[in-house]
Amino acid sequence: MQVQPYSLMAHAFLLFLLFSSITSTNIHACKHTERSSLLSFASTISSPPLNWTSLDCCRWKGVTCNQDGWVTHLLLPSKGLKGGLSPSSLGNLTHLIHLNLSHNSLLGSLETKLFLSLNHLEILDLSYNLLSRELPLSLPSSNIRTIDLSSNHFFGAIPSSFFQQASNLTSFNVSNNTFTGYVPSSICLHSSPFLRLLDFSSNLFNGNLAPGLGKCSKLQVFRAGHNNLSGLLPEDIYNATKLEEISLPLNSLHGSISDKIVNLTNLAILDLYINQLSGKLPLNLGKLSKLKFVTLDFNHLEGALPPSLMNCTNLVELRLGSNNLEGDISMLDFSRLNQLAKLDLRVNNFTGTFPVSLYSCRSLKAIRLTGNNLVGQIQARFFH
Repeated sequence: MQVQPYSLMAHAFLLFLLFSSITSTNIHACKHTERSSLLSFASTISSPPLNWTSLDCCRWKGVTCNQDGWVTHLLLPSKGLKGGLSPSSLGNLTHLIHLNLSHNSLLGSLETKLFLSLNHLEILDLSYNLLSRELPLSLPSSNIRTIDLSSNHFFGAIPSSFFQQASNLTSFNVSNNTFTGYVPSSICLHSSPFLRLLDFSSNLFNGNLAPGLGKCSKLQVFRAGHNNLSGLLPEDIYNATKLEEISLPLNSLHGSISDKIVNLTNLAILDLYINQLSGKLPLNLGKLSKLKFVTLDFNHLEGALPPSLMNCTNLVELRLGSNNLEGDISMLDFSRLNQLAKLDLRVNNFTGTFPVSLYSCRSLKAIRLTGNNLVGQIQARFFH
C-alpha cells in the first residue's frame, strides 16, 4: 500500500528531469537564420569536413551561442579553410563577439560591408592567412578589443580614420604584411587609455615615428622593427611609463637614446639593433632594474659603458657589438649579473683585460669580445 506514493514521486521526478532537459536544449538551440548563415559560409570555402550536420548549430564544432540561440563565437583556427571571406554569410552573424579564423588559407580582402552589422565584435583574429588589399576605412565595431591581422598580404597605408571607433582597443597586430606609409601613431589619440600592444613589425612602413605614443598611458609592448623608419625616437615615447618592450630593430633611426628612458621603470626588452643611433648610453640606465634583453648592436653608439648597467641584475642578454664604445671593461663588475646568458661586446674600442668578474656569471653561455683592444689571457676555469 505504501509503494504507490514512492512510485508517483519517482514518476514526477523523471518528468521534471525530462522537462528540464527539453527546456535547456531549447534555450540554447540556434536560430534558423544563424544556421543558414553558417552553412552559407561553409559553402564558400573548401576544407576538410566540418561535420556541421546536426540540426542545432550551437552544438557544431567551433560554434558557441548565447542563451537566446545567437551565435557569439566562431572559432575555426588551423582547420585547413580555403576560399574567400563572404560578407553575405559572416556579416549576418550580428551577435558575433569572437571571430577566429587564423592559421588557414583564406583569400580576399576585409570589405567594409563584411563588418557593417558586426556591432558586438570584440576579438578579430585573421592572422596567418592569405588575405590582401587595403584595410577598410574604419573598424568594424566600437566594442573591438583585439585585432590580429598578422602574417597576411595586406598592403597600402593604414587610414587614420581606421581608429576613430577604437575607444576600447587593447591589442593591434599587423606584423608581417606589406603595409606602407607612416606608422599610425594617431591610434593612441583614440584608444587611450586601454591600448596595451602595438605590433607593426616586418612591413614597409617609412618616415619618422610621429609623436602620439605617449598618449597610450597603458601601452606595454611597442614593436615596429624590420621596416624603413627613419628620424629620431619620439620624445613622448618616454611618457608611456607602462612600457615593457620597445622593439625597433632593422630600421634607420638616428639620434641618441634620451636620458628620459629612466622613466620606463617597467622596461624588460630594449631592442634597437641595426639602426643609426649615436651618442652615449644614458648614465642612469641601471635604474631600469627589470631589463632582461638589451640589443643595441650595429649602431654608432660611443663612450664608456655606464657602471650603473651592472645594477640590472635581471639581464639575460646584453648585445652591444659593432658600435664605437670604449673604456676599460676590466673595471666593470659583472658579478651581480647572475642571469646573464649572452654577452656581445665585439668590434668596439674596449681596452683592458678580460673582466675577472665575468667568472662569477654562472649562467653565461656565449660571449663575444673579438675586435677590441683587450690584452691578457682568459683563465682556464672560465671554460668549466
